Amino acid sequence: MSLFCIYARAANGAIGKNGRLPWHLPADLKRFKALTMGKPMVMGRKTFESLPGLLPRRRHIVLTRRERWDSTGAEVVRSVEEALAVARREDEAADIAVIGGAAIFDVFLPHANRVELTEIHRDFDGDVFMPPLGPEWQIAGRDDFEAESDTPAYSFLTYERVGEEEGG
Repeated sequence: MSLFCIYARAANGAIGKNGRLPWHLPADLKRFKALTMGKPMVMGRKTFESLPGLLPRRRHIVLTRRERWDSTGAEVVRSVEEALAVARREDEAADIAVIGGAAIFDVFLPHANRVELTEIHRDFDGDVFMPPLGPEWQIAGRDDFEAESDTPAYSFLTYERVGEEEGG
């Protein structure tokens, strides 16, 4: 079982603005789809509500304290432990993708053994921020892309927790 966090972060740490991504980066959306397809995704309520709809061929597990809201299509959980148990219900060895937001990353990052980060090499106005990863993370893979017309330069980074072997 692998638990990984996946997000895009601007140079100034911004990851969201008004419930949306502050940028449009088609390559990041394509990578997100490829990395989450067929996997249970854990997210907060606001992230779930920001999606364009249910994402095909992925389970939507929503961690929330809110008692009543339209959770159609989501499996609602109230704790990290419950989220992990629900995610593993259908497949004990499943990779679990944690997709946001910042408060959800805060509670799941200590359980993660991998982070899939799109680092955008430009500042963006935001109202939700993520700090840089700490020294317990090391880069295991990197692909860099140059700026092109309206698209800023960006990098796809795979981080692994220091001292952990893949699959462990």
